[in-house]
Amino acid sequence: MATATYPPPPPYYRLYKDFSENTDSAPEPPPPIEGTYVCFGGNYTTEDVLPSLEEQGVPQLYPKDYNLDYKKELRSLNRELQLHILELADVLVDRPSQYAKRIGEISSIFKNLHHLLNSLRPHQARATLIHIMELQIQQRKQAVEDIKRRREEAQGLLKDAFVTLDGQ
Repeated sequence: MATATYPPPPPYYRLYKDFSENTDSAPEPPPPIEGTYVCFGGNYTTEDVLPSLEEQGVPQLYPKDYNLDYKKELRSLNRELQLHILELADVLVDRPSQYAKRIGEISSIFKNLHHLLNSLRPHQARATLIHIMELQIQQRKQAVEDIKRRREEAQGLLKDAFVTLDGQ
């Protein structure tokens, strides 16, 4: 009985047989997907939009203001979460049959916290990118200074070598 360690390659590998001699012989890659698509049974979209809490069926616990103070709202939700967790502990001791309501409220607070944090992700990405680019500029300036310093050292060594050759 013959068994193979690995399955055979897919049939489209034949499209690349002349790639080593002619790199233009390979087929063009497929165009990027735009709009909605299905992957493993789930519908996805290429639009990078944060869905609102209402679209997700979650009540919004902070104001719908464009100029929202994120720090203040996150602190407020955090305090509310702490209070609800303490109330959950009290409910579990005194009235264990009513814990489901408290769990739902805690879940809603967590979802609001996550939504606020996710709405800050684009700003965080921009700030991270700016920081990385500033570091790269600083490293390149440092590399240029290092090259200049080494060039001056080499020129000094060459001058010393020529002076010693001329003096002999």
